[in-house]
Amino acid sequence: MAPSRNRASGFLACAAAGTFWGMGFYFGKIALAEMAVGHMVFYRFLFATLAMLPVVLTRRPGLSRPEWGILLLGTFLGIPLQFLLQFKGLSLTTVSHAALMVGTMPVILAVGATLFAHERLDWVGWSSLAVSTTGAALIATGGRHSHAAGDPTLAGDMLVVLSLLIALFWVLCNKRLMGSHSALVVTAYSLLSGMLMLCLIVPAMYGLPPVHGVSLKAWLALAASGLLCTAASTFLWNYGIAHVPASQAGVFLNMEPLMGSILGVTLLRETLGPTGITGGMLILIAAITLTTKSRARVKEPDCIPT
Repeated sequence: MAPSRNRASGFLACAAAGTFWGMGFYFGKIALAEMAVGHMVFYRFLFATLAMLPVVLTRRPGLSRPEWGILLLGTFLGIPLQFLLQFKGLSLTTVSHAALMVGTMPVILAVGATLFAHERLDWVGWSSLAVSTTGAALIATGGRHSHAAGDPTLAGDMLVVLSLLIALFWVLCNKRLMGSHSALVVTAYSLLSGMLMLCLIVPAMYGLPPVHGVSLKAWLALAASGLLCTAASTFLWNYGIAHVPASQAGVFLNMEPLMGSILGVTLLRETLGPTGITGGMLILIAAITLTTKSRARVKEPDCIPT
């Protein structure tokens, strides 16, 4: 495949991943109405792991001992730690607010890629990321933050942002591994490792996950969040960042706030208000500008495992 086609397919995969991830907040909110945060995350990754089980059974990982260390560290940060914090935040805020907080992720990823992967954005890229951050700040501070049921809270929004800071290192670990391993293998063994970690952490923190008393609607939401919003989206994202700089790929995470906001407003009857809408528009304008006008430079050896 030619480099230009690799780049195009990488961006397309990242855009699809962001779209699927945006649906995860909606499905998560449905499940959280019937179970604790830890139990919802447990079942989400159980369905995702089942989807990747054929890959685990048919393909050996081929990882060296240092690479296993990178995978397990990234998995711990990216699965139990990130998701438990993120969905705890979701339980304290609204789908639309939580999804729009993801507008900070392109900035987080660009800074992280600059510091740890030696990628470089041009001035257009950094300006676009500054606009995106401004939009996210408007969402976090301009809405009505209270502790009434169903209202967004600043604590919930900030927990989502904290989870994104942690997710940065999962992304960079995976990108490092995919210098010499396929996106499918890295995704499958990351999800399996993360599920095993959740089997230890969730019962200790939340008790055994419920089996009875869960509605069909909640089970379908959990299945969709596992198969579509976790297994498919993680593979697409890993494939994408294997072919494009992480600092540029991150802008496609803005598909997540777009999709999450649409679902939150149209299906859950949440409201963003004028400030929230303005913030969302700034995020999307910045995403389009960065994608079409900005360029990133990458030193290839820094992306290859040693």
